[in-house]
Amino acid sequence: MANSQTDLRANSLVSTIEAILYLKGQPLSLAEIADCAGCARDLAHEALLDLMNDYAQRDTALEVVELRKGCYTLQLRDRFQSLVERLIPADLGVAALRTLAVIALKGPLPMADLVDLRGSGAYQHVQELVERDFVKKRRYGRSSMVQVSEKFHRYFQLDVENQNSAQLELALNQLRSSLPPDEDAAEDPEDLEDPEDLDRDSVDPDLD
Repeated sequence: MANSQTDLRANSLVSTIEAILYLKGQPLSLAEIADCAGCARDLAHEALLDLMNDYAQRDTALEVVELRKGCYTLQLRDRFQSLVERLIPADLGVAALRTLAVIALKGPLPMADLVDLRGSGAYQHVQELVERDFVKKRRYGRSSMVQVSEKFHRYFQLDVENQNSAQLELALNQLRSSLPPDEDAAEDPEDLEDPEDLDRDSVDPDLD
């Protein structure tokens, strides 16, 4: 019974670390992963090895790898890199594209939740994505709710009525994992405008 409980905890930690790598969308050090997972570094390292081995045995488009800098990332396998040019709008920044991927997979979601996932730079990303008509934004209490637009689905050739389809998840996983770290993302919240002042006229009050 004790061994069974230990295995369950270990499997749960592996899944947690997989979620962390996916949501962060950029290489993370072992210390960062352990901190996000709320566990000791040795346990995080063991779980990472299990996760890497699991992905190595899967026939999927993604893999978990350790980079030379001692960081770990969830990324697109090399043989799928030819998809990048077709999937990624060339004139959108890396950080905005990562935010777009999160909105597509998690939305509709409150702006506050998006900021929790993507950091304070998400305010600027959403403004840019709304201006490009990839994202819709509507009032949600004192904040906003965001979701992808019909243009997004047309661009990625996805079914607008089936946002949670396997096709959408694969496309957005490919998008997120193929991008380099979003070094252009804003780090300091004080460098940003108040989110309630961002592009008030672009909010769609009729968004469902």
